Amino acid sequence: MSLFDWIKPGLNLKRWIIMGTLGVLVFILGVSKLLFRGAIFDWYFLLYLYITIIGIMFIYISTKFIFKSIFALFMGAANNNGLNRHKIEELLYEQRLLIRGPRIVAIGGGTGLSTMLRGLKEYTSNITAIVTVADDGGGSGVLRESLGILPPGDIRNCLVALANTEPLMEELMQYRFKEGNLKGQSFGNLFIAAMSGISSNFEEAIKKMSDVLAVQGKVFPATLSNVTLCAKLEDGSIVRGESKIPEAALEKKTKIESIYLEPGDVKPLEEAIMAIESADCIIMGPGSLYTSVLPNLVIKEIAESVKNSKAIKVYVSNIMTQPGETDGYKLSNHLEAIEKHCGKGIINYVIANNGKIPEEYYEKYINDGQYIVETDLENIDDDIFVIQENFVDINKYGYLRHNTRKLANTIMRLVLKQVFPKNRRRILDYYYLSEKIKDKTEV
Repeated sequence: MSLFDWIKPGLNLKRWIIMGTLGVLVFILGVSKLLFRGAIFDWYFLLYLYITIIGIMFIYISTKFIFKSIFALFMGAANNNGLNRHKIEELLYEQRLLIRGPRIVAIGGGTGLSTMLRGLKEYTSNITAIVTVADDGGGSGVLRESLGILPPGDIRNCLVALANTEPLMEELMQYRFKEGNLKGQSFGNLFIAAMSGISSNFEEAIKKMSDVLAVQGKVFPATLSNVTLCAKLEDGSIVRGESKIPEAALEKKTKIESIYLEPGDVKPLEEAIMAIESADCIIMGPGSLYTSVLPNLVIKEIAESVKNSKAIKVYVSNIMTQPGETDGYKLSNHLEAIEKHCGKGIINYVIANNGKIPEEYYEKYINDGQYIVETDLENIDDDIFVIQENFVDINKYGYLRHNTRKLANTIMRLVLKQVFPKNRRRILDYYYLSEKIKDKTEV
């Protein structure tokens, strides 16, 4: 890294370097005048002494803030575990530029949300995940019922996805006990439960957890209220409980007509609303339509804030349908369900998959009643722009997921094109993101 690289936009060093240089010049001027005049104590002596002191103050202040900026960047770089692979100067520059990244709000839950967050954090540290707290199944449901805390599972996944930690720590947070009374329970869930016990509320527990994991961004529950997700099925029956909804729909061979929360007047977290209002891009999904994405959006204040935000609103479609939730759904059916619950104008862009799934994997999903979501452009309003790319990725366990790098790159290219050009004050942010996208595309 050359000397010029240290004064690139984004490092916040130029101002202090200039101030320090000015301080040195002022100091030299004052001292030289004092030495030239000798021991003559008059008003000029006081003037030159004052100039010398001003120079010393400039040097002190600039030096202090130069080291403060470098130390902050150094700590961020160390947390990123990159010191053994890159020059420290490049890491410092990288860390500072992440701070200048676009303000992203991701709304949802489940595996899809955390998968996407892993890719987004490579472009920006200004990420806020707003996560559903309606889960009542699995280990989260057990802790919710026994300890009276909000379900930690989806929040844990998002925290781990955004964390800058050693691989061992991530493995520990996701570890599930295999025997005894804790069988099936995640260590991360227990960690959050313990943190909640020594905190004043669940929100504070998440913040403390974020500090422990060096989370790059913020994770907020959609609400701190103890809510129950309810669904009205097309046969008129009501089902209460997030985990019971798909089961009931399959058992009764009917579809979900609508979902809602009990109690119905829950208030969202204020920090979540503030993040939405200041966002550059709001992403809904990927994730289960009725049990991960919509449980956040049926909170009236969240839906209204999203619609009123000046950010671009993006819906990331699932690759596959889900039994008991979206059987037979095409892309237009997903959008209709969201607009039915939240009204029109909540989505500007849709990111959908057009890649093919390897036949041997697709057969397994078909046997489970899952089919690829068809992109029926003819049934989608003209004011919603659909972006189609191949996002198919089969992980090491043989499960179909969104390709997190491609998805994040597509979202950032959209932000670069639709957000930054509209604000001339953010030319440095545009410069950074364009370079970042270029680097990631070439990898």
